[in-house]
Amino acid sequence: MNDQKNYGRGLLLCLLATVSWGAMFPLMDVTLKHIDPFTFTCLRYAIAGAMFLVFLKLREGAAGFKLKGERIGLAWLFGTAGFAGFQFLVFFGQDLIGERGALNASIMMATMPMMGFLVNWVLRKVVPPKGALAFIGMSFVGVILVVSDGSLSSLFAHPSDFGPDALLLFAALCWVIYTSGATYFPTWSPIKYTAITTVLGLASASVITAIILATGGVPVPTGGDVTAILPELAYMSVIAGFVGVLGWNFGNKYLGPLNGVLFMDVVPITAFIISALTGVIPAGMQVAGASLTALALVLNNLYLRKVTKRTAAEAAAKAAAEKQAVASAAAEKPAAVPAAR
Repeated sequence: MNDQKNYGRGLLLCLLATVSWGAMFPLMDVTLKHIDPFTFTCLRYAIAGAMFLVFLKLREGAAGFKLKGERIGLAWLFGTAGFAGFQFLVFFGQDLIGERGALNASIMMATMPMMGFLVNWVLRKVVPPKGALAFIGMSFVGVILVVSDGSLSSLFAHPSDFGPDALLLFAALCWVIYTSGATYFPTWSPIKYTAITTVLGLASASVITAIILATGGVPVPTGGDVTAILPELAYMSVIAGFVGVLGWNFGNKYLGPLNGVLFMDVVPITAFIISALTGVIPAGMQVAGASLTALALVLNNLYLRKVTKRTAAEAAAKAAAEKQAVASAAAEKPAAVPAAR
């Protein structure tokens, strides 16, 4: 009964997280009309980061802030990838694309689980099963359909379009690297990893933003610009930034990664629905591409379950055979003859 209750909690928390993330892309269309993505990222994670630190203090006390002997440089690297690399690139790419930026950005996020296999392959030398490689290819075909509107010739007719879409893919890769980084800190709770890397990543983001503003790369936002995006900033910081990440971490704890990863499909679905309600209707081939990517993720999940189950059965059979062999050898061994007195 308790397992069913936790499973239900996991479903709701993962759904909450991915819906909140899907909604942030259409909201950024409004935000980017007033403020650059770099300054906005710093404002957003200054708020969310403070909330994470307070939550860490409440959950783990002073022990949560002890970093002596920890690999801080590595934590800084992963934090920079997640909260500077991902956040800067995904919203900058969305801004460059324009009207359909929210749709393209959201579907790119659905490639993260597939990218996770590739990152694990490179960093940990874990070769994905052959079937998983096929589904990775299938998911990227779906992405190509989304970004090209089904017209493959348009990808080559306008080479300048490669840039923004490449930024979105690289942004997704940055988040996968950040997520994979948690495995390098096995003694840290999800809350501690999130809080510490957010602060370290925010430091990098702030320095980069200061340089961009000082060199005139983007105009310095005015007080009016910041005031105009306060509702979006509140949502992105508190709901998508704080509640969404916590919901995702705890939801995956209840469901396990094989179940939780399926909810990444909710991100583009939510973005598509909200964009359609605001007048940006996805093209037919974009819907087909998004559906293909979603199908690849579901099929890959089912395939991995089958592989995991078969591997576990083979391991159990091997262990049973070895145990039987040991027992048979012991039974056949002649009893020791008592020594004469």
